[in-house]
Amino acid sequence: MMKNEKNIEKDLADISILYEITRVLALSVNLRDCLERIMKILSENTGMINGTVSIINPLTGHLEIEVAHGMSAEARKRGKYKLGEGITGRVVADGSPIVVPQISEEPLFLNRTRARGDINKQKMFSFICVPIKHGAQTIGALSIDREYKKGLDFSQDLRFLAVISGLIAHTVIRIQAVSEERKRLERENIRLKHELSGKYQIDNIVSSSSRMQEVFEMISRVATSNATVLLRGESGTGKTMVAKAIHYNSKRSKGPFIAVNCSALPETLLESELFGHEKGAFTGANSLKKGRFELAEKGTLFLDEIGELSQAVQVKLLNVVQEREFQRLGGVEPIKCNVRLVTATNKDLEKAVEAGIFREDFYYRLNVFPIYLPPLRERRTDILLLAEYFLEEFAAENKKNITRISTPAIDLLMQYHWPGNVRELQNCMERAVLICDEKSIKSYHLPPTLQTADSVSNENPLSLSAAVENFEREIIIDALKKEHGNQTRAAGYLDTSLRIINYKIHKYNIRPRDFKI
Repeated sequence: MMKNEKNIEKDLADISILYEITRVLALSVNLRDCLERIMKILSENTGMINGTVSIINPLTGHLEIEVAHGMSAEARKRGKYKLGEGITGRVVADGSPIVVPQISEEPLFLNRTRARGDINKQKMFSFICVPIKHGAQTIGALSIDREYKKGLDFSQDLRFLAVISGLIAHTVIRIQAVSEERKRLERENIRLKHELSGKYQIDNIVSSSSRMQEVFEMISRVATSNATVLLRGESGTGKTMVAKAIHYNSKRSKGPFIAVNCSALPETLLESELFGHEKGAFTGANSLKKGRFELAEKGTLFLDEIGELSQAVQVKLLNVVQEREFQRLGGVEPIKCNVRLVTATNKDLEKAVEAGIFREDFYYRLNVFPIYLPPLRERRTDILLLAEYFLEEFAAENKKNITRISTPAIDLLMQYHWPGNVRELQNCMERAVLICDEKSIKSYHLPPTLQTADSVSNENPLSLSAAVENFEREIIIDALKKEHGNQTRAAGYLDTSLRIINYKIHKYNIRPRDFKI
C-alpha cells in the first residue's frame, strides 16, 4: 500500500513538472533559452543532473550540444559527435534510448565534455539518453545523469524523458521554422533595400533634359543634409520618386522611408496617422498606435499633397518641425523625434498664403529648400526616352516580345501635351503593351486622347478617315523599313500595286530614301 502511495505521489510530481515544462515550451520563441529553463526544472525537481540537449547541425550533420545545465561554454563546445559516435551519437543514429547504469564501466562512454572530471575517480553516475524525434526523423538527443544506486529501476525515468523529448521535438521544429522564416524575411528586407537604394540612385532616374539635370544637381546638394525639402510641380511629374531619391542618397538611407498622402485621409484620421494615439484616446482606440513620425524615426517622412492640410493640422506640424517633438492623441508625455521631412505639393502655396488658407509661418518652415519639377511638356527630349523605358519594363512584366515604337506612334507621343505628365505616359505605355500583339507599338495602340489631328489643342475627336490615314501611313512606313526603302518590294509585302504605294507615299509625304541602308 505504501509503495502504491509513493508511486502516486511520484506520478503527481511528474505531472506537475511536465505542466511547468509544457508552459515554458509553449511561451518560448528562443530555443536555447527555453531548453535551458527545462534543464533547470529537471535539475531542481527530479534529482537529474547534467541535463543535456544535443541537436543535429543541418549544415555539418554532426551532433552538437545546444544546452547543458551546469556545463561551461568551453565544455559545450567540446561536446560534438558524429552520428553513431559514443552513446549519444548511437542513440541518434539508431533512434532508440540507451541506459548506462555505471558510466565508469562503459567503454563507449566518451566523456568528451570532461564536465564530470575523471569518471574513474569521481562519484559514480548512471547515464540515460533518449532520442528527440520529429515523426520518423531523429533530430537530436536528451540525456541526463543520475547518481548511481545499485538495483535502480530506470523504466520510469525513460518514460518520463521520452515524453519530455517529444515535447522538445515539436518546439525545436516550431522555433527553427520561425527562426528560418525570420532570417528569410531579413534577407528579403535587405535585398529589397538594396534594390530600392539602387533604383533611386540619381543616375538611374530616366532623363536627358537640361531641366531635369538641374533637378538632379539640387538633389545631390540637399540629399546629404538634414534640411527640409519642398517639392513643387504638377501632379505626375515624379515628386514621390525624387523624395525617395533624396532619402536613398542621404545618410538616412538605412532608416525607414515613410510616405503619407495628406489628401487621401480626412482630417479626423490624419492627426492619428501622423502622431499616433494612446489606448482609449477616442472611441475605437482599443490599443496604442504609433504614428508615422515614430515609424519614420532616424529616416525620412514624406508628406505628399501638403497643400491640402487644414490649419489645425498645420499648427501641430509646425510645432513638430520647430521643436522636434510631438504628443500622441490622448497622451501627455512629449515624444522626441529624429526625422527628416520632405513635403510635396502641386498647389500654388504663395496664393494659398495670400488667401489665408495656408499659414505663412508654416510655409516658411517648409520652404527651406524648394525643388521645382518641370512638367513633361517642358522636357520633350525625355518623352521618347521614358516611353522606351516603360515599353521595356511592361513588355518584360507581361512576357511580350515588343521591341520598338513605330515612327507614327512616336510622332503622336511627341505632339501630345501630357497634362498628366510622366504618370500619364506610364499608363499610356502600359495600355499599349497590353493591347499590342505585334513586335512594335503602332499609333492605333495608343489611347484615343492621343489620336487627334491636333494633339496639342486636343479639341477635336479623331475622325474615321483620320484614323484610317494614320493606320495606312504607319504600315507603309513599316513596309519601307523592312524592305530598306525599296517601293516595289514594299508593295509586294503589302500585297498591293506599286502605283497605289507611290500614290500613298506622296499623299502622306513619306520619303522612301530615309529607309535605305
